[in-house]
Order: sequence, then C-alpha cells, then structure tokens
Amino acid sequence: MRQPKDWLGRGGMNPAPPLRAISDIERLLEAHVASHALLLHVESIQLPDAWIGAGFIRNSVWDVLHRRTIDVARLADVDMLYFDRDDTSKAREAEIERRLRMLAPGIPWSVKNQARMHLHNGDAPYHNTADAVAHWAETATAIAARTVEGRVEVMAPYGIDDLLNLIVRPTPVFGHKMDIYRERIITKDWPARWPKLTMLMSWQEAYPASHNSFDRIDT
Repeated sequence: MRQPKDWLGRGGMNPAPPLRAISDIERLLEAHVASHALLLHVESIQLPDAWIGAGFIRNSVWDVLHRRTIDVARLADVDMLYFDRDDTSKAREAEIERRLRMLAPGIPWSVKNQARMHLHNGDAPYHNTADAVAHWAETATAIAARTVEGRVEVMAPYGIDDLLNLIVRPTPVFGHKMDIYRERIITKDWPARWPKLTMLMSWQEAYPASHNSFDRIDT
C-alpha cells in the first residue's frame, strides 16, 4: 500500500495541506517545526518590525504545491528583516546575525535593516518593513512572516494569488527595473526545481494593457 507523503518533513505522515488563504500559510508554518522554530528565534530577540521573508515562505509553498517535502535546510539564506531608523549600521546587523546563529547554528541568516535598504535598491525611503517588502522584485516573493506570542502572522502586500497559482510576476514598482528582474529570475532558475511555474518575463505579459494595475493590500 502506498504511504502518504510526509509533506512537512517532520517524521509524521501528513496529507498535503490545502493552501487557499493567508491563514492556510500561517497554519503551514506553525505546523512545520523547523520553520516555526526560526520564527520564534526572531521573536525572542525583540527587534522592531521584525519578520522572515522571501524564499523562506515562497519555497515552502511551492514545495507543497509540487508535492515535495518542505526543507528549510535547502535555503541559500534566511532573510530576516527589521526596521530601525535609530541604528542603520551594518555592525548592528552583523551583531543580530551572530545572535541568531547562536540560537540556530547552521542556518544561513541574512539580516537587513529595511530602514537603510532603500539606498541599496535606489528607492525612496521605506515607511516600515511591509513597505520594503512591497518593493521586492516578484509578487510571489513579496511575503513575510513573524510570530506574535508564538502565533504565526503572514503579511503579503500584493496578496498570495500569484504565489498559490505558481506565477512569477514582477511587482508593480519594478516597471523601471525589468532588466534586474529578468537577470534575477534567469539566475535563480526556479523552474529547474519547480517545473509548474509560469514565468512572466516581460512587463506586457505581467500587466496587459487591459489589466495594467495590481492592487496592493495595506498591512
């Protein structure tokens, strides 16, 4: 008899969880022990407006939708974000990375204070972490999670339709950065791991003239 897939990669046999809403992704991250543990570590150091974003969530969702086991160990980095205008030094980021590596050895933490990242990205100053995430390259990547008293919260400035429908689309703010977007997704070569992805390579594909706007969800 064929055994059900261990979707969460935690030693128990679990059916594929339905993913239809942000609350489903929140439950997925709470159920996955390794993912939840990393979120709890970030909460424990009590930084302002602190989240884990990008591939940490995106890859887990794509893995589930491709009937694969979630494996945070395959992440090239774990993007931890916070927002602190009072100290935007890289030394402070390095200090936080050291603390996180003590809490979770072997995890490739990448800590960035979003109060300074607009300079790196050539944008106007961000208002908070959600505003920074809204300026990322792809709608499916523009997502982050945190725990509040242990409960997972997910924020997604452009919603999760593209993420759940396996669509790679530039965010609306990337209209003048399409060369960066294309170079990034070619380098990532995501279809090699997730072959069901639909890759929108041009602005015209992503935003046809009759649908040239993409609603941003306030968080």
